[in-house]
Amino acid sequence: MIKTVQEVEQALLARIPEHQLRPRLEPTARAAALLGDPQKLYRIIHVTGTNGKTSTTRMIERLLREHSLRTGRFTSPHLTRLNERIAIDGESISDEIMVEIWNDIEPILGLVDAELDAEGELPLTYFEALTLLAFAIFADAPIDVLALEVGMGGEWDSTNVADGDVAVLTPIDMDHADRLGNTVAEIAKTKAGIIKPGAIVVSAAQEPSALAELQSKAKSKADRFTSYGPDFEAFNVVPDGRGQRFSVRSLAGEYTDLFMPLYGEHQAQNAALAIAAVEAFLGNGERRILDDIVRVAFADVASPGRLQVLGRDPLTLVDGAHNPHGVRSLAKALETNFGSPKAIGVIGVLADKNSEEMLETLSKSFDHVVITAAKTERAVEQSELASIAEKYWPGEVTVSGGVALSMQVARDLAKQNDFEAIVITGSLSVVGEALKTIQEENNED
Repeated sequence: MIKTVQEVEQALLARIPEHQLRPRLEPTARAAALLGDPQKLYRIIHVTGTNGKTSTTRMIERLLREHSLRTGRFTSPHLTRLNERIAIDGESISDEIMVEIWNDIEPILGLVDAELDAEGELPLTYFEALTLLAFAIFADAPIDVLALEVGMGGEWDSTNVADGDVAVLTPIDMDHADRLGNTVAEIAKTKAGIIKPGAIVVSAAQEPSALAELQSKAKSKADRFTSYGPDFEAFNVVPDGRGQRFSVRSLAGEYTDLFMPLYGEHQAQNAALAIAAVEAFLGNGERRILDDIVRVAFADVASPGRLQVLGRDPLTLVDGAHNPHGVRSLAKALETNFGSPKAIGVIGVLADKNSEEMLETLSKSFDHVVITAAKTERAVEQSELASIAEKYWPGEVTVSGGVALSMQVARDLAKQNDFEAIVITGSLSVVGEALKTIQEENNED
């Protein structure tokens, strides 16, 4: 019997890696049925898209919690601890709960593994097993409502054994093309798989081809389709030192002069999406949320690793932008929220991403770059990434070691050359290691 959360994590890591997802639902559905279908014991708001999923999921959960509902939140990936992915009432679950429920469900996972093996199929993957663990934890709590982020795609994602009352689509763009499709329309079709009969669909602004796919699926399945622009939107978005002020025209009314301690106009758009999703969930989009609830929820919302300020001297930011769409939002936020500071970029990218387009997009945001790599076999070799970087920052590229060393190199360069900011970005793996480094430094202090 497993006794520690570290052993749970090792048991998950021994399975097929998270990034090697299988386009299948049957094994997760089989295991869930044997567990009593825990995902059917609470209501669900299901969130997919390319960027902004985690932030939007966290905003939705925070709004629901302010209504005195008992909430669950499932997000991925984690930045520093596995427990981050599974939260009840806004708090990561304890090690004790994770160990207890894992021991409860592990025999069922083993039974399904054996069935799969007999059929010549691969066993449950890391993400399939983790999703089942999360569903069981939420049922045991028990919760009233789950804000559920997909792992990848939608149609065949393990989370899709659950049926969302509301299907939320954040902006869809090119990412994971090898698994989701070679065009934005193909990717949108896969992500539209979370739209279930009778659901209300709440979509961010989308490219026309993606919007058409979502509308087509919604027409055949959903009760109602709403989208950013025609039905709801953020407006009067103004940077405010420690975050931003904004207003929202939503499905059931307006909410004016809100504040949240998050940066980037894209986060205001995510906020509008979250408000519309909660209006749809609680009152079919016809009942306005109380002003005090919205104000308190957004003043307290957090999204770690997304334009997160780690220090002010110099300004030090981490941002999990890991694809072209994400770095476009980062570049815009550096200009609008931080006044285009003279900045060093600490950049590490994973091999399945469009490194060239990402670096080109950031070329005007950074004056110097330090090339790094996270501790994963998926990371682009530093020499390879540096050769791309030299095209955009000729003579201003430093190749360092791991993330911790790269951060120190960037700090030294900032002192020597009067740089105003350090921005650590390129992948969530890099951001996670940066946050762990800061935690370790703080513990030493």
